[in-house]
Amino acid sequence: MAESARTQQVVPGKQERSGAARSARLPRDERRAQLLNAALEVFVANGFHGAAMDEIAETARVSKPVLYQHFPSKRELYMALLDSHLATLTELMLGALNSTTDNKQRVQAVMRAYYQFIAADDQAHRLVFESDLINDPDVSSRLETFNRTFADAVAKVIAEDTKLPPMEAQLLGRGLAGMAQVSARYWLETDGRLDLDVASELIYRLAWRGISRFPKES
Repeated sequence: MAESARTQQVVPGKQERSGAARSARLPRDERRAQLLNAALEVFVANGFHGAAMDEIAETARVSKPVLYQHFPSKRELYMALLDSHLATLTELMLGALNSTTDNKQRVQAVMRAYYQFIAADDQAHRLVFESDLINDPDVSSRLETFNRTFADAVAKVIAEDTKLPPMEAQLLGRGLAGMAQVSARYWLETDGRLDLDVASELIYRLAWRGISRFPKES
């Protein structure tokens, strides 16, 4: 009986150690999120072309068949990540733009929201705007949709508040979007040496001093 008890104690231990090497069974949505997080890490580190599904599966601690059950190809996995992050960024930008009717505060809120997005997850920003797949037609189309949606929303506010025609307002909207993106990418390179609040405030002041000079509708 004593020997049997010892055996019963040892066998579960072996089973537990064997199970610990594999990722636990998760609901589909949770597993998908886990795989996307692992893929983001690998894509940012190696680029799309340098990333391998083997490494993504290993990073997620799942088998390749499990990975392929959710994402049949590396390209589909990358596109799913891109769509997710662009949707999040679009929601943040439009939310900031619609958070107030005061245009000065709007510009401030938009710039701060953009900087907060990349501060919270700079890997997401790098995947979206610095990928080696950025010239791919499907990727560039998604980026253009994001830029157009954001610029259109900004242009609508500008056109309503000034005497500028729609096309000129659209140009200013594109300019403000570009200002946020380019300056924020530089801010990432400072590695925390430039405070986020200081950086976003500087860009907001630059943008507002320019756009506020346009004539108002009577």
